[in-house]
Amino acid sequence: EGARDFVVPSRIHKGQFYALPQSPQTFKQLLMVSGFDRYYQIVRCFRDEDLRADRQPEFTQIDCELSFIEQEDIFNIFENLLIHLFKELKGISLKEFPRIPYNEAIENYGTDKPDIRFEMKIKNITDICKETDFNVFKQAEFIACINANGCNNYSRKQLDELTDFVKRPQIGANGLIYIKNDGLELKSSIDKFISIEIKKKIIEKTNSKEGDLLLIMAGEKTKVLKWIGELRLEIGRRLGLLEINKFAPLWVTDFPLFEWSEEDNRYYAK
Repeated sequence: EGARDFVVPSRIHKGQFYALPQSPQTFKQLLMVSGFDRYYQIVRCFRDEDLRADRQPEFTQIDCELSFIEQEDIFNIFENLLIHLFKELKGISLKEFPRIPYNEAIENYGTDKPDIRFEMKIKNITDICKETDFNVFKQAEFIACINANGCNNYSRKQLDELTDFVKRPQIGANGLIYIKNDGLELKSSIDKFISIEIKKKIIEKTNSKEGDLLLIMAGEKTKVLKWIGELRLEIGRRLGLLEINKFAPLWVTDFPLFEWSEEDNRYYAK
């Protein structure tokens, strides 16, 4: 796509068009094969691609190409670049970026691009919930929970809104289970299926305190992690934890190069 032309009609010359290169890909590659070891360019790009929340047809980017480097070189160059830009352009001092292995990011946040401006990590409570006779838990491969601090006072309407949120086609979950930690009764949406002992174990596993709300999802592991990761962000938005002027960049490392497909019984390159 980088070598295709972005065709723009001319306002002055009727019936004629400008053919604008989408990106500096072609020019960059010419420089690299001619012997340059490093290339940087601040460039205006036009891309004939579908719109997304983080993509538009016209944008400015810092484009870089480097030869004969290791992973650490990438980390050092771009981390220092971002620290410099934030300081010079926004007056914000960023610290050294934390590094999170891919598997840890998925297990704790449900995504390979986690928002770490707030805590609320995902907890695996599969072993605890398997002790119940609740069919949803018994049939589930994986059961996960997040602890929404101070949300014990959520109304039925608010809980229904969260359930509707995870059931949206973009997410695709089947439902949502909750436990309200009031310190005494531990009211749950599945009270008749789950004992007070199991609730207490979940409370302990999630480090929940009186006044918290525990949100639980069950099903296939990869799907549950995706669902509850989206729910985590929604709770963060509702609690005002996604501060627009707070920045928490990080590196996600050790990405798997291949992914196993149960359906085809083979590995695919990621």
